[in-house]
Amino acid sequence: MACCAGCGGAEAGDQGADPAHAVRRAADRLVREGSSQASTSMEMASGGTRVTIRGTGVYDYRKGVGKLTVRLPQDAAGAQEHRPITELLSPGALFMKNRGAGVPADKWVRVATASLTDGNLVTGGATDPLAAAELLRGARGVSYAGESDLAGVRTRHYTGTVDVAVAARAASAGTRQALAAAAKGFARKPVPFDVYLDDDGLIRKIRHRFSFANAQEKKDIAVASTTLLYGFGEPAGVRLPRKKDIFAGEVAEKALPPGS
Repeated sequence: MACCAGCGGAEAGDQGADPAHAVRRAADRLVREGSSQASTSMEMASGGTRVTIRGTGVYDYRKGVGKLTVRLPQDAAGAQEHRPITELLSPGALFMKNRGAGVPADKWVRVATASLTDGNLVTGGATDPLAAAELLRGARGVSYAGESDLAGVRTRHYTGTVDVAVAARAASAGTRQALAAAAKGFARKPVPFDVYLDDDGLIRKIRHRFSFANAQEKKDIAVASTTLLYGFGEPAGVRLPRKKDIFAGEVAEKALPPGS
C-alpha cells in the first residue's frame, strides 16, 4: 500500500511540475489501469445545422478493444427514430451492427480504420477512447488551466493542441496507422484539446475539436468529440465478431460520415 501511495503521489506531482509530460503519457496510464466505462458525445456543425451523437460503453485498454452503444439524434438522417448502433472498437477495425441499408440484422459491418480519411476519430460517431488518449502523445503548447471537480473527483485541467502526425509516430502499434490516416485528413491542424486528469494521472474527460473536410459539400465541418471515463477496473468483456457474422456484401449507407 505504501508503494502504491508513493506512486500516486509521484504522478500527481509530475502533473503540476511538467504538464506536457503528464498529458503525453496519459495513454500509458490508461493501459496500466486496464479498463473503464466510457460515455461519448460528438457534436457536428455544418452551416446552420448542428447534431449531437451520444454513446456509452466499456473499454479494455490493454487489448485495445471496446464496445459502445451509439445513439443518433432524431433528425440526423431526416427520420424521427433510429435504432441504436452497436460498435466494437479494435486495433485496425471498427465493427458496426444496425448500420447500413440492406445489412441483415444479425450481421456486422467491418470498416478498416486506416482506410478512413479521419482514422475513425470522427466517422463512427464516437472517438475510440484509447485513440483519443494516444492523440495526446503529440501534445504541444500544453498549459495548466486549474483544478476542476468532475462528478466529485478532483481533476487538473490542461489545454493545448495536438500535432496528429507526431502523435501517430509515437502511438502504439494498434492505433498508429489510423492516426497516420487522420494526420492527412483533417482540415485544421493542429487539433485543440482539453483534458482533465485525476490525482492518479487518469483521464476523466477529454475533448478534441476537429475540422473535417466534407468533399461532397466542399466545406469544412467542425466536430467536437468529448469522452468521459469512469468506473476504472470494471471488466470490459468485449468479444469481436466471428468471420461468419461479418457482412460480405455492399453497404448502401456509409458509416456515419460527418454532416450526413
